[in-house]
Amino acid sequence: MARRLTGFTPSGNLHLGNYLGALRPIIEGTGDTVVFISDLHALTLDHDPADVRDRTLEFATLLLAAGLDPDACLFMVQSHVPEHTELHYLLECATGYGEAQRMIQFKEKSRRQQQVRMSLLTYPILMAADILLYDTDEVPVGDDQSQHVELARDIAIRFNGRYGDTFTVPRAVNPPVAARVMDLSSPTEKMSKSTSSAAGALRLLDEPDAVRRKVMRAVTDTGTTVTYDPAGSPGVANLLDILAGCTGARPDDLAAGFDRYGELKKAVADAVVDTLTPIQDRYRKLAAQPDHVRDVLRAGAARARAAAGATVDRAKAAIGLLPA
Repeated sequence: MARRLTGFTPSGNLHLGNYLGALRPIIEGTGDTVVFISDLHALTLDHDPADVRDRTLEFATLLLAAGLDPDACLFMVQSHVPEHTELHYLLECATGYGEAQRMIQFKEKSRRQQQVRMSLLTYPILMAADILLYDTDEVPVGDDQSQHVELARDIAIRFNGRYGDTFTVPRAVNPPVAARVMDLSSPTEKMSKSTSSAAGALRLLDEPDAVRRKVMRAVTDTGTTVTYDPAGSPGVANLLDILAGCTGARPDDLAAGFDRYGELKKAVADAVVDTLTPIQDRYRKLAAQPDHVRDVLRAGAARARAAAGATVDRAKAAIGLLPA
């Protein structure tokens, strides 16, 4: 059975695209899955420490509210499992500086900053450690993260070739096309936790009125006909994709049921509210029990350390470290 791994970095706000594209497939799927809050990755940019802590707990609570079963998957916070950073250093010893420097996200983010943290350069290697630590077979990612999975593959293959068979070599798998939710304000760009505007992202904790307002103001196209044409009419196509993601229907089939953009937007708003309301209800109940959520995370970290420790021991032995 293939093992899959998915991480959520606690920066920005979890949105509908995260739910449809990453979280719901885990909840509805079967198999061996690792899910973690990648709080260490949130430290690569300037941040408020209290905000990172609060968002880590918020994300964990939201994932549980959305239906994540901590008994059916391995669920924890990255920094609660020190083997992540231990393996990170071992992998740095098998990675070239040029490989890290070539990462597209490092190039893009470093251009926007006067002072670049070293962690921004090396976090793709930490991401490789996240993946390789749990003998991961598959990593569901969008196009913007596929380069990082390729780096993990390259490191694993090089390490195995030089020091002996140590790591499972992972592969990237793409989420369903319909799960790729675009920004409501800029439908040619992916909906993002950190870069989408407040008007462009449908956040999981948005109140119904806010959802309806955002959807009704969503950018459509210059025409008037409701057709599913992602290239020619990206705004309408995005609304149809969102409706399809919430209802399970095909976006091209849904298009035939609407004559006007206003009708489509109303149907999308209703579907999103229907999808988010039960998640928000469960979130409010869990948020009133923060100690329960922390207990779930502690139990997950203990399970994770048992699995991760074996991988680190293999890597340490292979690379030449003396056993304690």
